[in-house]
Amino acid sequence: MRKTYNKLITNKKRMLTGILVVVGVILFTILLVKLIDKFIPAKFKPVLVIALWGLIAFLGYTTFMSVYSPIKFNKVKRERYAKVIRNLKDIRTSQTAHRTVTGRFASNFDQLVNFIETGQFTLIERRDTSVFDAEATKRFGVDTHKDSIVIDTLGYAPVKDSLFKNSDRYKTMMNVPAGKDGAKFEMKEGFVNQNSVQIPVFEASVDKDVVLFDQDKNLVFEEKQIISSIVGVQGEVVKVGSMEEASVVGNWPKIYDTND
Repeated sequence: MRKTYNKLITNKKRMLTGILVVVGVILFTILLVKLIDKFIPAKFKPVLVIALWGLIAFLGYTTFMSVYSPIKFNKVKRERYAKVIRNLKDIRTSQTAHRTVTGRFASNFDQLVNFIETGQFTLIERRDTSVFDAEATKRFGVDTHKDSIVIDTLGYAPVKDSLFKNSDRYKTMMNVPAGKDGAKFEMKEGFVNQNSVQIPVFEASVDKDVVLFDQDKNLVFEEKQIISSIVGVQGEVVKVGSMEEASVVGNWPKIYDTND
């Protein structure tokens, strides 16, 4: 981790140094143009001045891009992450329903899609009631009642209608909707042991290299070093759930949940 952090700091220093060097060269070139205009014979001036102004334009463009590229990268990143996270939320919603009905998470997308199309929620009603307690009545000699909960089954509701209504976007939720063409989310499921209890877990993820495959490699490297979901999407992947703990939380900041 320390080695990665040092490399990140080094990259930032190199970028800043590069910008300062380019700005310095531009200023030096402008000064050189003025000196040429003042001291060089007239017949040599046009070619030299044009060449130097061309150099200034090139260096100016280079400086502009060094500042603009991170801004453009952040815009592209936010737009793509928003699309990816929408699908991850659909996966989480579907997996949570699968566990509610079956007791565990689906192991693959075919199984999950089939569950959405065929699965049903059981509609129940819980009622508090009081029943006669014969044992306590015999022990104390007076009529005794004890509290109880009665669960009535009211019917069943299709999972698809409950989760997606008239939409069929669940059929494509396994596809990564932004980034490299044809990419799919990786999904795993299993159990973790907590206090000697086996608890179901799942995780769906995609590497940031896939989502940002056509972006500047140095900027992608820096993006993968984010260590807190408060400031950005944490870690090297965009994911929901965890195979290490019982959690269905995503690793993205709250800004991507504002439309929920």
